[in-house]
Amino acid sequence: MLMDIFSSFDEQNGNFFSLGFPMWVVGSGLVSLLVVGYWWQPSRWEAVVMSIKSFMWEQVSRYRGGALRGFSLVVMALMVLLLVLNLGGLIPYVFSTTSHLALTFGLALPLWFSLILSGAFFKPDVFCASLLPAGAPSGLNPFLVLVETVSIAVRPITLSVRLAANMGAGHIVLSLLGGYMSSGFFVYSVSTLAFMVGLEVFYFMFEVGICLIQGYIFFLLLNLYADEHS
Repeated sequence: MLMDIFSSFDEQNGNFFSLGFPMWVVGSGLVSLLVVGYWWQPSRWEAVVMSIKSFMWEQVSRYRGGALRGFSLVVMALMVLLLVLNLGGLIPYVFSTTSHLALTFGLALPLWFSLILSGAFFKPDVFCASLLPAGAPSGLNPFLVLVETVSIAVRPITLSVRLAANMGAGHIVLSLLGGYMSSGFFVYSVSTLAFMVGLEVFYFMFEVGICLIQGYIFFLLLNLYADEHS
């Protein structure tokens, strides 16, 4: 039962899958399907999987991250996992794990820090030089280095907050519409109730698109950050 609009963020609020463990299992299973073959001859399912892998690989190969060993497989698996978690949060009585910063920040920080640590360890001179834009006036060098350092440091925060805020806002609106629609069965007229049902269906489909887009944006921004790898 929803006590207020923020009750959808309470993992103990009557959710059967409170900790999201089944969604992690399903997401991990789908990730394994991307890298495991089951048939001697190519099948329709394998053709679908290969088309998905080709699309993601095309996106990764556009950036420098595609040349980093193991990075492409990690971000491709992460994109599939985020899509499953985002879409799974729309299922009734399934807790939306991606609407919490505990998960999104836990995914963004290690991946961002691994890129920073790798660049600083293997190419420290190039990494330090990347903090200063080329052709900048010498008098502004300390200030520009500070600004660039801050802009790089806040990347995991913006990356995680963007995903959590979009998922959270969508679930709040769905909760509000669902509450009004459920009470409307006893109060509203037939025409008003039909409008509320249509609005709920429309926004639910809109939220499905948001889930897909936000998973892709998370994947795309990681590739953009990897493009600056030294």
